[in-house]
Amino acid sequence: MFKPRVPVNEQPTGEIVPTITTLGTVAPPHDSHQAVCGCQSHTPAPVVPASAPARPAMQLTPGALLLLVGGGTAAVLVVGAVLVSMLLAVAITAGSLAIVALVARSILTSEAKRR
Repeated sequence: MFKPRVPVNEQPTGEIVPTITTLGTVAPPHDSHQAVCGCQSHTPAPVVPASAPARPAMQLTPGALLLLVGGGTAAVLVVGAVLVSMLLAVAITAGSLAIVALVARSILTSEAKRR
């Protein structure tokens, strides 16, 4: 009941897929008859020569590199300004609370001395 079952294609589709034997060449199918595929063109795909140098995925021009460095610097400065302003807000709040605590203690002790 819990055994996995692999689906089996009972009737082959007749499609012939060429196998790649070496870099850049395609081996023809082993059968002599051509499979009916319904397409109009039977030209092979262009083959890229193996000696062609590989290009990098992204090329940076001097202007793009300058823009990238400028954008990164601006992002770091903005994030730094936000973090500094948050730290300053926390420091001002802590100072205000300390002053309020001192005034409240002073008022309470002066009330206790008057009695």
